[in-house]
Amino acid sequence: MMKQRHFLPDKPWFLAAVALAVVIATALVITTFTRNADTSLLCSLTGSYRKSTSVDADYFTTPTQLLAILHYATSRVVPQQSLAEIRVSFDVLKTASPCNFLVFGLGHDSLMWSAFNPTGTTLFLEEDPKWVHTVLKDAPYLQAHTVQYRTQLSQADELLRTYRSEPSCLPANAFLRGNDRCKLALTGLPDEVYNKEWDLIMIDAPRGYFAEAPGRMAAIFSVAVMARARVRPGVTHVFLHDIDRKVEKTFAEEFLCRKYLVNSVGRLWHFEIPPAAKVSDGSSTSDSRFC
Repeated sequence: MMKQRHFLPDKPWFLAAVALAVVIATALVITTFTRNADTSLLCSLTGSYRKSTSVDADYFTTPTQLLAILHYATSRVVPQQSLAEIRVSFDVLKTASPCNFLVFGLGHDSLMWSAFNPTGTTLFLEEDPKWVHTVLKDAPYLQAHTVQYRTQLSQADELLRTYRSEPSCLPANAFLRGNDRCKLALTGLPDEVYNKEWDLIMIDAPRGYFAEAPGRMAAIFSVAVMARARVRPGVTHVFLHDIDRKVEKTFAEEFLCRKYLVNSVGRLWHFEIPPAAKVSDGSSTSDSRFC
């Protein structure tokens, strides 16, 4: 899970090398997003700058990006996902940003995700209010909300077996806000989540490794409903982590659909889900099944 801490070997030379590599990598990321090829990162940090144009004004380094550099250059805690897995989402963000990016989970990689989408909206959903307070204390620029889940991991098999018996869970009728009859629907999300269309959604939470944990069943179902309801042009990019676990894989195949899977790296799956209006064939099967 995202809250686990991973420590690097306690060798000064190794830590210095890693810190330097992180600074350089972050500088390259910021340079990519700012589009200021002739303005160095050092100038941005010291306040020196060239005369900006109306276009450049939209791409100045943000406080979140600067905080991300400081954090990852001085911390032994590294993001939970591997470099190869991170690269999958990063490559999409390079072309999609600024965009609406919804992340299930708040952790040591949150500054990184927010920095990758500097002038867009990046919103984090976290189950543990104490953890939200801890993270935001050190990273106040992040936007995060606490979410309550109505499921437990131990219920996963039953939820998958019985959801079709509830009409408000079926794809033709499914909705989220106020849908108390469908236990897989996330009904208590902030209004901002319901009112925006999300271009990218990362599912790396809630916890799903012990029986009493919420599991990711409702998150996966609700993301599928969001993606299918999209009105704006284009697809919804959905990234699901920990697909080596049974529940994540099974629910992804049921609701996110293998036919929309476009990339698989390590324990990460990347889906491109079109709006339901673009793919519906009007058959009874499409009304009763997501895939």
